Amino acid sequence: MFQEVQERIQTQFVTAVHEAFKLEVAAPTLDTPPNLEMGDVSLAACFELAKKLRQAPRKIAEQLVPLLSSLEGIERVTVAGAGYLNFHLNRAQAAGQLFEKRGAAAEGRAQPGPPTAGKILVEHTSINPNKAAHIGHLRNAVLGDTFARLLRFQGSNVEVQNYIDNTGVQVADVVVGFQHLEKKTLAEVEALIRTPTPRFDYYCWDLYARVFQLYEDDKTSLAWRAQALKDIEEDHGETAALAELISTAIVRTHLETMLRLNIGYDLLAQESEILRLHFWKAAFEVLKQHHAIRFENEGKNAGCWVMDLAGAVAEGAGESADAEETKIIVRSNGTVTYVGKDIAYHLWKFALLGKDFGYEPFHRYPDGHEVWRTTVGGRPDAPPFGRASAAYAVIDTRQSYLQNIVKAAFHALGFHDHAANLHHFAYEVVGLSARCAAEMGIALTEADRQRPYVEVSGRKGQGVKADDLIDTLIARAAEEVNSRGMAQDPAEAQDYARKIAVAALRYFLLKYSRRVIIAFDFKEALAFEGETGPYLQYSIVRARNIFRKFAESHPGFDATQLSGAISADQMQRFYKGDDGAAFWELTRLAGQLETTVAQAISSEEPAVVAKYAFRLAQAFNNFYHHFHILSEPDAPRQNFLLYLVYLTEKTLTLATEQMGIEIPERM
Repeated sequence: MFQEVQERIQTQFVTAVHEAFKLEVAAPTLDTPPNLEMGDVSLAACFELAKKLRQAPRKIAEQLVPLLSSLEGIERVTVAGAGYLNFHLNRAQAAGQLFEKRGAAAEGRAQPGPPTAGKILVEHTSINPNKAAHIGHLRNAVLGDTFARLLRFQGSNVEVQNYIDNTGVQVADVVVGFQHLEKKTLAEVEALIRTPTPRFDYYCWDLYARVFQLYEDDKTSLAWRAQALKDIEEDHGETAALAELISTAIVRTHLETMLRLNIGYDLLAQESEILRLHFWKAAFEVLKQHHAIRFENEGKNAGCWVMDLAGAVAEGAGESADAEETKIIVRSNGTVTYVGKDIAYHLWKFALLGKDFGYEPFHRYPDGHEVWRTTVGGRPDAPPFGRASAAYAVIDTRQSYLQNIVKAAFHALGFHDHAANLHHFAYEVVGLSARCAAEMGIALTEADRQRPYVEVSGRKGQGVKADDLIDTLIARAAEEVNSRGMAQDPAEAQDYARKIAVAALRYFLLKYSRRVIIAFDFKEALAFEGETGPYLQYSIVRARNIFRKFAESHPGFDATQLSGAISADQMQRFYKGDDGAAFWELTRLAGQLETTVAQAISSEEPAVVAKYAFRLAQAFNNFYHHFHILSEPDAPRQNFLLYLVYLTEKTLTLATEQMGIEIPERM
């Protein structure tokens, strides 16, 4: 509702200025007046026009009022202060349009926002396939999944990719562990994967930590890593076969883990095919032709291909401890660094490489959606992956330097427009509160207990596995479900516990700015009051319970028919009455979902939607406590109160859907 009105105001303002002053202007920035009495939308553009027209801002505003007053959905336009234009919405009309819009969405009749040109590619999760996922990976996946949902809600064609680094150092280290510490053959590792206990990803978690300790104790053992890495990249012998076996098995466990949080993918882009299909070779030749990289004959980088970074477009590189004047792209032994393969991958995303992967189905979700993965051959009926007009890579801030190098490579190749559409969706790491770490069995020193958060380290084996965290949250949520008597059937109780746990975790990871380091805490996340996922769920369940109880005494009641039960005159009377400001405040807030989503996308901050949903839930609960909906004796007023409950419940449901939160039947 609000978004459409704002767009009409902006368009009409441009037209009105041209009609009144023969002046071409850009669409103005809109704001909200300090209070409801002053209006719903405020515009300060007359102050800028005053400089060009050499007239007082208020005089300009007064001349524009007649040209703006006939806008659909606007009751009147007023001038305030020295020249502010304030727009007062027709409240009854706006509420009616919002009711229809929310009803259409609930019934699946609504179309998303106007479609955007091209495809937007969102790459997220991208866990090294060498061990179980941990809590830090969950922040990445939840942010990326929510951002993709928001883009789709706005009407974008979105493709979600999960980059699988199956030829990298971390996989090589687990291969070293199996070959040199465990002395296991390919067949023995296959048998281990088939064994339900211990879980293979958990087994590799411990093995990876042991290999890291081996390197610490014996530096000569690093030669095993170098040889394994070379064999894997060259697809040579049992080492490469072992790496493929391990990484594929781990990826399957990662998909299962993420599905528990309602997270899915369209394509698994494997690094192995970047090498085997010679993506890197093609990118390497292009980089050399454009003199974007050069060969070092002497010095510490002798025998390497490097990229000069002095003066390169790499914002933030100077802030990185890793920042250098040159960056190695190809090592002296001929192996490609991570950033080199990443350059090739990003060129492919925009169809700038002249090459494509083969594709094959890899996994089918319960809802029938199929995840594909890259391969050398592939199926001829595969969907058209890649070919993006914009791409977002959800990668933590520690990788900002390398992401800036990728962007610098685009500029060096002359792909300036594509570089502008290549976004690093950076976020800070996740730690644990001292209380949470202790509850998860992590040994803490007194110094650890005094820190704002406890760091996790996969290399040291210190951390919280994602599935352990989810299991613990579900168990805690089940205690709440049982203590509150929410469900008698054990299966139903378990389903409620799962939904509450997922909501708690996802909302906790979303409510903070992505630029903030967060410390996860069980008690804080699972609270039914305050800024939490369960609070949002409880608010929606409360709203639905109102309709359920009302229907018990009004057989045949259908909430979608409420708009026909209230006349336009009645609607205006309620909005103009003593409680009109409270009614309109709730309505106006419910109408801001679309503008909030647009703001979250433009700022790349899903937290904006999380905060909005919490404000709306708070406003609804205040409304619920102030107005006695079910006991209201005046039938038209009761219908109107139910009307507002409908608007709020449908909006909150849409907002939680964008955050991947499901709603239990009871709470």
